[in-house]
Amino acid sequence: MSSKRIRTGDEVVVTSGKDRGRRGTVTRILGDKIIVEGINLAKKHVKPDPNAGIQGGIEEKEMPLHVSNVMLYNPDTKKGERVGFKFLGEGAERRKVRIFKSSGEVVDA
Repeated sequence: MSSKRIRTGDEVVVTSGKDRGRRGTVTRILGDKIIVEGINLAKKHVKPDPNAGIQGGIEEKEMPLHVSNVMLYNPDTKKGERVGFKFLGEGAERRKVRIFKSSGEVVDA
């Protein structure tokens, strides 16, 4: 079980940069950087390659964001919030879960 604060499939809010305040879903994690769906788009020039069937032109591509520039979205408060960890259960039943720091509410059940 991974103990990362941000995981694939999480809804996050961007806290800095040109897309500040926008929300999106995490699609990939690349070490300490993440790719968020529809956020941090850049135009990339692509050369045509008839052998591979690539037409070429200008395409928009999602670029990575640093994990420190996003916060996990809390649907109850409708804001981005900090994430902490807590252990639930005893003995063999014990497991580590993510919680919102403001309310202590468990993120993933």
